[in-house]
Amino acid sequence: MEESGPGLRERKKAATREALSWAAVRLTVQRGLDNVLVEDIANEVGVSSRTFNNYFASKADAITWRHLNRMRQILATLRERPADEPVWQSATEAVLAHSGEEDVSPDPQWTAGVKVMMSDPGLQGAVLRAVAVASREFAEVIAERTGTDVRRDLYPALVAAAIGAASQVAQDRWVHADPPVPLVPLLREAMAQFGAGLQQPPG
Repeated sequence: MEESGPGLRERKKAATREALSWAAVRLTVQRGLDNVLVEDIANEVGVSSRTFNNYFASKADAITWRHLNRMRQILATLRERPADEPVWQSATEAVLAHSGEEDVSPDPQWTAGVKVMMSDPGLQGAVLRAVAVASREFAEVIAERTGTDVRRDLYPALVAAAIGAASQVAQDRWVHADPPVPLVPLLREAMAQFGAGLQQPPG
């Protein structure tokens, strides 16, 4: 018997949202943001433009949703890490758990398209807004794990900012690497350098 009720409806809505977001990313990487219409994204998923607008306010919103959703998956994993594990180790394991395969180098055409996509000023603004939302949510989780006050103490916000900075720098290096390199080792190195206190490399 086919399952029905709120649970099934919510999963279908979540699947549609994810499919629209991924279609927006894929088409934009292939064509450039200005050459992709909402209708194109909706057609890719087999829904109407009206349905797209029920989920996202704009193409940029659809694209950045994937980033925010990944951050929230990392947060969920972070919450599940052992309570007695050092915070930065927990954060590192959570980030790496949602960063893809270890040694898979990307398609050069894909990274070139991502680089063009991320150079769009409108999309950059949307990404910054998503990063701000994710940073606040990370700070709240760090505060929960450490018994600190997210409104009073610097520590949770600083840790959240460090996670965001490590991820952003690693992804920037990944996009601009020539030849292309896997993302996961860059993320691991970035998190490790923060964890070691950003010691100055030998001259």
